Amino acid sequence: MHLIAGLGNPGGQYAGNRHNAGFMTLDAIAERYAPSGFRARFQGAAAEAVVETARGREKVLLLKPQTYYNESGRSIGEAARFYKIPSPMVTVFHDELDLAPGKFRLKTGGGHAGNKGLRSTLAHLDGDFKRGRIGIGHPGDKAKVTAWVLSDFAKADTWFPDLADAIARSLPLLIEGNDDAFQTKVTHLAPAP
Repeated sequence: MHLIAGLGNPGGQYAGNRHNAGFMTLDAIAERYAPSGFRARFQGAAAEAVVETARGREKVLLLKPQTYYNESGRSIGEAARFYKIPSPMVTVFHDELDLAPGKFRLKTGGGHAGNKGLRSTLAHLDGDFKRGRIGIGHPGDKAKVTAWVLSDFAKADTWFPDLADAIARSLPLLIEGNDDAFQTKVTHLAPAP
């Protein structure tokens, strides 16, 4: 079983925030692979999905931690321990200040680079996990970062729904462990603006 988590903050006031790019990506994945939707589990909203891959049907747990962004690891760690999912089978989608808007990168391992949601996840998992980094750009001034990530995507950010859909459509490659092909297909389906 694979665990795919998206970072974000619960509550309607945060729903369209850049910081909720992970939640919105999980919604696009759930729409395609988890018709029964999310229910409360593991201090989060969880959905069981089935993804058709070249190897056959694979079970995937989708998770939107409800512990707030900075404590996401509590929820992710609880779900991983419950299902005995090793860290290499965990992917976390999150917003990334250090990538231009619309850019997408998948990486395994590494530090948290100041991202408190990743820091929390690192504290609750044993070993390296995959990170789906969704570029939201930097506001240009460190003092403006909090306001930037907690503001909604602009109407001009029409690239985001296309990127979330491309991630969902390409998911079988990620589940198969074909990370390079996954990233390439996502970039091909939703080229950065």
